[in-house]
Amino acid sequence: MPSSTTDRVDFTHREILEVFSGVALAMLMAAMDQTIVATALPTMAAELGSLENLPWVVTAYMLASTATTPVYGKLSDLYGRKRLLQIAILLFLAGSVLCALAQDMVQLILFRGLQGLGGGGLMALAFTIIGDVVAPRERGRYQGLIGGVFALASVAGPLLGGLITEYASWHWIFLINLPIGLAGLL
Repeated sequence: MPSSTTDRVDFTHREILEVFSGVALAMLMAAMDQTIVATALPTMAAELGSLENLPWVVTAYMLASTATTPVYGKLSDLYGRKRLLQIAILLFLAGSVLCALAQDMVQLILFRGLQGLGGGGLMALAFTIIGDVVAPRERGRYQGLIGGVFALASVAGPLLGGLITEYASWHWIFLINLPIGLAGLL
């Protein structure tokens, strides 16, 4: 993958679609996670018995992802975007599994922070990779598709979060990230 626009490599349409599908899945996972978790927060607080710490579940993720976003950008310039996106996905998935296994609110908060460390790279690297791979005249089309990913996440996330929490357990809302993340890695 090129390190800057001056090192542009022309990708075939098939290669662009392969890269885009992985990037879109990573973005779908991150975007849907936020809306699914928001729906399940009251159930988590009731089960873990710590309503006063509930805002930290969201805050830990947001702080970690916000703080790491510029770090991912710089590291991807040095070590490559693909490798850093893979690391971000793996961190996000590790945090997801640990969140699903959390036994109290402190664990959930800490594991959401770990998930946020991965989440900080997902969005930033996704847009950067699209910028590297897709020619400027074609980017509008792909950005439109990314908008569709966010629209899907904003509709499907709360619905899935409610259904999973109601009919299974809130622990499963984190495990839904595994197949999406693994498909994005491939």
